[in-house]
Amino acid sequence: METKIEYEKDYYSWLMKNAGLLRGSRFSEIDADHIAEELEAMGRSEKRELINRLSVLIAHLLKWQYQAVRRSRSWRNTISTQRIDIQELLEDSPSLRHEIDAKVDKSYEKAKLMAEGETGIDKENFPTICPFSLENILNADFFPEDS
Repeated sequence: METKIEYEKDYYSWLMKNAGLLRGSRFSEIDADHIAEELEAMGRSEKRELINRLSVLIAHLLKWQYQAVRRSRSWRNTISTQRIDIQELLEDSPSLRHEIDAKVDKSYEKAKLMAEGETGIDKENFPTICPFSLENILNADFFPEDS
């Protein structure tokens, strides 16, 4: 019971105590319910990071396509960096690869809002569905043509 109280009062102390209990194989003393909640939260966090990185990448691909005259090394570097970061995330959590297709639509909606805010182009002027395939989005050599 003491570990459950610590969870609400001193999160860091709770983490360290439960880590020690797990390492010491003292399973009957761990706060299993809160540990399970934290593990699930970590999984959700990984999914959110994937969606956020995809959103930034797609937003920059939209900017690249719709504002060709403003293309810059910075945009190219952001696109490349996001692709590398997504690949690293998928290497660290390969099971996310099974979910990435489903996350493109959600990421695209966020990307349109980002691109609208950064370009001044009304989000309604972007296609309703993502104009880039997942293969192109993740392809290091793909940069869209002018719109």
